[in-house]
Amino acid sequence: MKTTDKSIFDEQYRVVAIESDRLVVRGILSGEVLTIMNPAPESPLNQNDFPPGKLIELSDPSTVPVN
Repeated sequence: MKTTDKSIFDEQYRVVAIESDRLVVRGILSGEVLTIMNPAPESPLNQNDFPPGKLIELSDPSTVPVN
């Protein structure tokens, strides 16, 4: 039986809750709950961008090209 290491970036998540400084999501396959802290507190998160129930994917910031 082969096991694979899955990254949090390999799954889709559903928005569970949102506050101005954090986003709570649950993995569709794993059921894992993640709390994502807002790295830019001067730009608060809002329910228009992340309505509860919305499906999102996380992107790995280490793979984004540097300007």
